[in-house]
Amino acid sequence: MKHDSAIFWFRQDLRLSDNPGLIAAVNWAAENQGKVIPVYIWAPDEEGMWPPGGATKVWLSESLKALAKEIEKHGSRLRIFEADPQISEDKPKQSSLSILAAVAEELGAGAVFWNRRYEPAAIARDKEIKSTLKAKGLTVETFNGALLLEPWQVATKEGKPYQVFTPYWRTCLSQIQVELEPPLEAPKTISSKKLAATDTEKLSFECSLEDLHLLPHIKWEKGITEAWMPGEKGALKQLDKFLNDGLDDYSEMRNRPDIEGVSRMSPHLHFGEISPRSLWFIIKEKAEHFKNEKSKAAALSYLREVGWREFSHHLLYYFPQTPTEPLRGDFKLFPWEKNPEALRAWQKGLTGYPIVDAGMRELWHTGIMHNRVRMIVASFLVKHLRLPWLAGAQWFWDTLVDADLAQNTMGWQWSAGCGADAAPYFRVFNPILQGEKFDTDGAYVRKWVPELAKMKSKYIHKPWEAPPLELIAAGVTLGENYPLPIVEHGEARNLALAAFQKLKESRVGVS
Repeated sequence: MKHDSAIFWFRQDLRLSDNPGLIAAVNWAAENQGKVIPVYIWAPDEEGMWPPGGATKVWLSESLKALAKEIEKHGSRLRIFEADPQISEDKPKQSSLSILAAVAEELGAGAVFWNRRYEPAAIARDKEIKSTLKAKGLTVETFNGALLLEPWQVATKEGKPYQVFTPYWRTCLSQIQVELEPPLEAPKTISSKKLAATDTEKLSFECSLEDLHLLPHIKWEKGITEAWMPGEKGALKQLDKFLNDGLDDYSEMRNRPDIEGVSRMSPHLHFGEISPRSLWFIIKEKAEHFKNEKSKAAALSYLREVGWREFSHHLLYYFPQTPTEPLRGDFKLFPWEKNPEALRAWQKGLTGYPIVDAGMRELWHTGIMHNRVRMIVASFLVKHLRLPWLAGAQWFWDTLVDADLAQNTMGWQWSAGCGADAAPYFRVFNPILQGEKFDTDGAYVRKWVPELAKMKSKYIHKPWEAPPLELIAAGVTLGENYPLPIVEHGEARNLALAAFQKLKESRVGVS
């Protein structure tokens, strides 16, 4: 058999545009007069301690459907495989490596291409796959399809990784201006040969999307599917909406959870339905057409948020222990509480603090939470309740459609004060003041905490201060149809500061 075809292994790059690994596979196949074999492998056991959570599996299912349709329009077919289960007694447990090797052998592939990932488990897995396939005589090439700059392209003058964002981003910007090339167009066709009858036949170890059982048995995913349009077309549609309705006011509106003042591009970026390079060039081009400086500044502010995404991957690459351990090692001694009941109240949005509860319920229903509210609920967990940041990271991992190991880790360690460039632990967000400042009229709370929908704006972020007649008029009975606060803010703040003081004393050996 001639090995003139090329495998392209889709991972977190579920798109055709600006997909450098796919373009390389198309070019290699054309030069060798072969075909491109698009492959997706479901391998949660190869993700280490962080297999995909429930919400991301819902998104993945929809995104793979959209990708498969686009690939068919481009003259090929997405082949889906499941790496983990043992297919039968006489066949060993499959892995991504064994699947890629078998596909190459059975379909005559002489090369395998993919875009790189940066999570510790994925790096170790990919390194083994690359060396093994090369030893078998295959051409193996990998590319950057997920970041503006590779983590190792950005370093301090001493050649060390950055741990503070501002100097990191300053260095990035100077390099981006020189090194960042324009995004690649999608291939007009994926295969240089027409599909033969054998191309439509499944391999013995191939499966269907339905065989992966990505959707939950208990049908809770409706809110996610109603709120989002996964896939490359969905990404472009959402970006177009942001460009037309949100970008020029981004600086002012980004902290308002009651309106859609943010881009909502994070899940599309996580699944690679759009590349950060495409996003960068599109935003820059849009900004050049703004006539006022305020709108141009808003665009730069948004690109800075793209920079935070880059920074999170930089940190994860150089500090691979951080998904489970604090970057600041002394925080291992922090006296975290063990309170399962308080954790459940936080998870279910029953803390008695309306802005916190609204955020947690929005998360459960839609798989997303406004970024400002993420900071509020995270601060509440680690400071008001003094529960471990890792418990929050694990909950977000399972419930967010944009659950990304690098950003999830950085965000939670930032909130807990134990990561790079982190908020100091003694900065304790007041959920009442945060609600009054960023959800002034209570529209966000009314939407996600309907028990309080009839409360006057004056009391909606602190219903326990409302006079009895106000509560009766609003139909609110505290402790029955809406909980009383599970902790008192002032007391919780003092206890958090005392715990932090205890940590400071332990650093210097003070008993």
